[in-house]
Amino acid sequence: MHPADALTERLGLPIRDRDLLAQALVHSSWLHEHPESARGHNERLEFLGDAVVNLAVSQSLFRRHPLDDEGVLSARRAAIVSTPGLARLAARLDLGSFLLLGEGEAQRGGRVRPSLLASAFEAVAGAIYLDLGWEAARDWIHRCAADELAADLAITTLKSPKSRLQEHTQRISGERPVYRILEAVGPDHEKQFRIEVVVDGRVLGVGEGPSRRVAETSAAAEALEVLRQERQAARAARTAQGS
Repeated sequence: MHPADALTERLGLPIRDRDLLAQALVHSSWLHEHPESARGHNERLEFLGDAVVNLAVSQSLFRRHPLDDEGVLSARRAAIVSTPGLARLAARLDLGSFLLLGEGEAQRGGRVRPSLLASAFEAVAGAIYLDLGWEAARDWIHRCAADELAADLAITTLKSPKSRLQEHTQRISGERPVYRILEAVGPDHEKQFRIEVVVDGRVLGVGEGPSRRVAETSAAAEALEVLRQERQAARAARTAQGS
């Protein structure tokens, strides 16, 4: 059975264009190794699906939280449509097991890599939208993210490390963190980024990942930990002086 047929059963949707759904499962690494076996990889569908997922999630959150302002709604949406958030939705579908990956990508753990799973989820959403229309795609996304959409989490638990770091630096100095690419190596379909974050002239964190966003988030998280440790050290010093 082709992975698209198996995924169709998992989705529970009246898929009409099986070839379109099959393309949503084709990673560029697989197409590179099997150039005559598919009509294309899934990156164009991922581009479309990104917009579909964002609109579906935004619409639901807008209706569920009538008192939230734009900033809070944006934070709620970001928690769901971030790479880790979409990877979590993809994992519920076991989407990684249906993907067509190149041999090297599969051996490097591509089926469980968050960035790859998130991209595949968006590609599937794009395929469903083209095949069955907006309402079917929207309802499917709402079902996949039902738990996240229903959660009424405090805003402090929703903000990404990048957002928290920026709020801290603007509060302290009025400046924004600066992210600088140290390295970007590998082919396009498996590029790895290494990025540092600079705050008030100091390098506070370095992060790595398969995209700039992931690497920057990792760097921001490291910077927040450095700042936390510095605050603890400062408080301990003040306590020691006062004793």
